[in-house]
Amino acid sequence: MNLQSCDLCPRRCGANRAAGINGFCGAGRLVRIALVSLHRWEEPCLTGENGAGTVFFSYCNMKCIFCQNFDISHEGKGIDVTADRLAEIFLEQQHRGAASLDLVTPTHYVPQIIAALDAAKEQGFSLPVVYNCGGYELPETIEALRGYVDIFLPDLKYCDDCLAVRYSNAPDYFRYACASIEKMYELTGPFKMDGKRMVSGVLVRHLVLPGQYRDSVKILDYLKNTFGGGIYLSLMNQYTPMPQAACFPEISRRLTTYEYEKVLDHAEKIGLTNCYIQYGRTASEKFIPKFDGTNVLRSAAPQS
Repeated sequence: MNLQSCDLCPRRCGANRAAGINGFCGAGRLVRIALVSLHRWEEPCLTGENGAGTVFFSYCNMKCIFCQNFDISHEGKGIDVTADRLAEIFLEQQHRGAASLDLVTPTHYVPQIIAALDAAKEQGFSLPVVYNCGGYELPETIEALRGYVDIFLPDLKYCDDCLAVRYSNAPDYFRYACASIEKMYELTGPFKMDGKRMVSGVLVRHLVLPGQYRDSVKILDYLKNTFGGGIYLSLMNQYTPMPQAACFPEISRRLTTYEYEKVLDHAEKIGLTNCYIQYGRTASEKFIPKFDGTNVLRSAAPQS
């Protein structure tokens, strides 16, 4: 992993981020964070009584046109911090009683995260670490996280590469995502639970898109054929048509009950039983956090 010629993700843009040049994703030398919070809307096995200790990183190596966190993933809203401050944030989340440390969109900051975890562990940090990513990863970057991450929480967004390019500008998405998820599984093995809480393993998220339930079915087949019952799955119906996706009329609507149930029926048919599903109206902007810089700076007012 080399910030002098960035090669952390499949884009391998080669930006000299160590010198302050931004990569394709938008990230530079410092870590930019939009929000540090206790988040209760993650999967139940990650949240416990107090919530997951989320750290929402700014920028992203994907360019999903429907992203609910558009102002931080695309526009980079947030506050720059050092790796030393990042270590303090990890410890502060533990002191707040978080059930886990949930690193949201962390790919482009892996070197700094590793340094921060090393420093935090020297001061007593012990929370399960969750790597919550979009799936557009390199196995080499995942390998570097061996011994640092307990739970991998990747998206598996697309099987069809045409969809990945059209909606996320992510060429060869399925190939890279599959290779990386298989590496994640190699690092953790089958999921392990302590009561209702996951302590290690892989939990794959899949957001069903309007008009694309057939692509979702192909993803389920891959997961079942590759991992059997060794991973957990989260099938989401929460697709929310965001304003920036208006130029794509085919996804400028909510998912229908019929579309979602077709995917659920297939999951049941092929025996994917370790699976979270969503009920009711989850497609709402009210579930999007307020990215106001809360808890990013110590003894300082939130900034943007």
